[in-house]
Amino acid sequence: MMTMTEKVAYIRGLAEGFGVDESSKEGKLLKALLDVLDDVAFTVSDLEDEVAELCEQVDSIDEDLGALEDDLYEDDDDDDDDDEDEDFDEDECFELECPKCGDTICLTEDMLEEGYTLECPNCHETLEITLDGCDCDCDCDCCGEEAEEEEKE
Repeated sequence: MMTMTEKVAYIRGLAEGFGVDESSKEGKLLKALLDVLDDVAFTVSDLEDEVAELCEQVDSIDEDLGALEDDLYEDDDDDDDDDEDEDFDEDECFELECPKCGDTICLTEDMLEEGYTLECPNCHETLEITLDGCDCDCDCDCCGEEAEEEEKE
């Protein structure tokens, strides 16, 4: 298969073989067109070389990234085997709105323990989660205070 530069050189050879007079209007036009074709052919050739080099670099980066992902997620794969039985239940999700950005954050019951601190994934604001009371039917301090307030009303 001929490259573009080889094809332009072939056409230039044909023009010379036909004895095109470069002093005539047609000859000047043909010479100018061949010069432009030469420039285009060399530019295309350079671009093809650069694209091939970039493809090699991208392939190398992809291989490195794949190896990095394997190393990074290898530990997660081991943890997944232990947690296969524990599926996340959306019904056990409590939604919290970030006061800074308004983004909705989903919390599990385990996250709602007293004194839990959380960083908003959107604006990175540190949020401290505290429970205002509990829903139990016992006479603990938090429920006792609420029960007294309800009785007064």
